[in-house]
Amino acid sequence: MEITICDDCIKDLLHLEKMLLKYKTRYPDNEFTLEKYSDPSRLYHKVAERELTDIYILDMLMPKRTGIDLGRQIRMTGSENVIIYITSSEDYALDAYKVRAVRYLLKPIDENKLFEALNYAFSYTRSKTEPSYTIKTKNGLLTRTCSKIEYIENAGRKLEVHLSDGEVLKSLFIRRSFEEEIEELTGHKNFLLVHKSFLVNLNYVKQLTAESITMHSGRQLPVSRANSAKVKREYLLFVSEKVGK
Repeated sequence: MEITICDDCIKDLLHLEKMLLKYKTRYPDNEFTLEKYSDPSRLYHKVAERELTDIYILDMLMPKRTGIDLGRQIRMTGSENVIIYITSSEDYALDAYKVRAVRYLLKPIDENKLFEALNYAFSYTRSKTEPSYTIKTKNGLLTRTCSKIEYIENAGRKLEVHLSDGEVLKSLFIRRSFEEEIEELTGHKNFLLVHKSFLVNLNYVKQLTAESITMHSGRQLPVSRANSAKVKREYLLFVSEKVGK
C-alpha cells in the first residue's frame, strides 16, 4: 500500500508521520510506503497527472489548494481511493461527505481514532483489489473476498458459503447447477471441487485422505471416489508450489 499525507503545518505533518510509523509497528501486516507533502499544490498537480496512491490523509484547511480541492481532484480521476480528512474545525464535514471521505478526524488527532481509520482504509482497499464472490441471499446480494472462503457446500439446492471467521452465508435456491454457480471460483488454482457438493479452498486444508478432507475449522468433508486421485494430485501440487515460494 502507498499512503500520502499532506499538511501545510510542518509540525502537524511530522507528528502525523510519527503516528503512522507507530501504527506500522503495531500492525506489521499492514505494510505501506509513505509520501508527505507540506505544499498542497505539488500534490494537486501529481494527482492531476494520475500519479495516485492508495490512501490519502489530508489537512482540510490549507492555502492555495484546500483538502477539498485535493479530494475533488482525486475523484475527478475516477478513483475511489481512500480519503481521510484531518482538521481543526467541524465546519467542513458536509464537504468531506461530498467527496466520499471515509473519516473526518479533528485535531489534535486521537491515536485510537486514527488507527481505526487506517484499519478500515486497509480493509477497504484490499476488498477492491482482491477477487470476490457474490451470492444472492434473503438479505440481498452479499459479497465476500475469495481469500476468506474456506469451502462452499451445495446443501439442498442452496449454496452455503463457509468463511474462515466462522460466518456462513446461505443463498436462495439456485437455478443453475452447482458447477455453474462456482465456475468463477474454479478458475482460481486454490479452489478445488472435491465432491459434487463441495468446493474447498486449499489454503484451509488441514489433512487429506483418500476419502475425506479436514479443514482448518475442523469440518470433515467427503472426497468422491471418482475425484480422489485428482484431488490428491492437485493438493500435492498446490502445497509444493506454496512451499517453493
